[in-house]
Amino acid sequence: MKVAVYPGSFDPITYGHLDILKRGTKIFDKVIVAVLINSAKQPLFSVEERKQMIEVAIKEAGYDIPVEVDSFEGLLVDYLRKKNIHVILRGLRAISDFEYELQIASINRKLAKDIETLFLMTNNMHSFISSGNVKEIAKYGGDVTDLVPPHVVTALKDKRPHITM
Repeated sequence: MKVAVYPGSFDPITYGHLDILKRGTKIFDKVIVAVLINSAKQPLFSVEERKQMIEVAIKEAGYDIPVEVDSFEGLLVDYLRKKNIHVILRGLRAISDFEYELQIASINRKLAKDIETLFLMTNNMHSFISSGNVKEIAKYGGDVTDLVPPHVVTALKDKRPHITM
């Protein structure tokens, strides 16, 4: 069985994330979306809230293969070893993403030679979307309905009551 881990903060999940996940499900038999617990960051949503938003998005998308949602803390390669998985799935939006992701993939490769990183370019229509941009737009009351699923818009509105829908 070919399994990949799609790690990230997903704070919140966007249509860009879902695009990478959808295409990843065409390549692998199972994909685990792994939410990173990063104590150095102050996320808008808790780990449990992020996992729930991802689960709802997955359920609404109706993938043909198993997609699991999990969370982890620490090194990604340690998480993969624990799960006995050897592929990391990552999305790229632009050249700037590539430089950062190449560094991370190289470090992961140094730490675990048996783990590969597979990069997928996001669809051009989602290439400008980032969770940070979504939060910034929402913070100032902008419309994010074309950037995230409806239940995420609602969750953002609950955190930031002035968001337009």
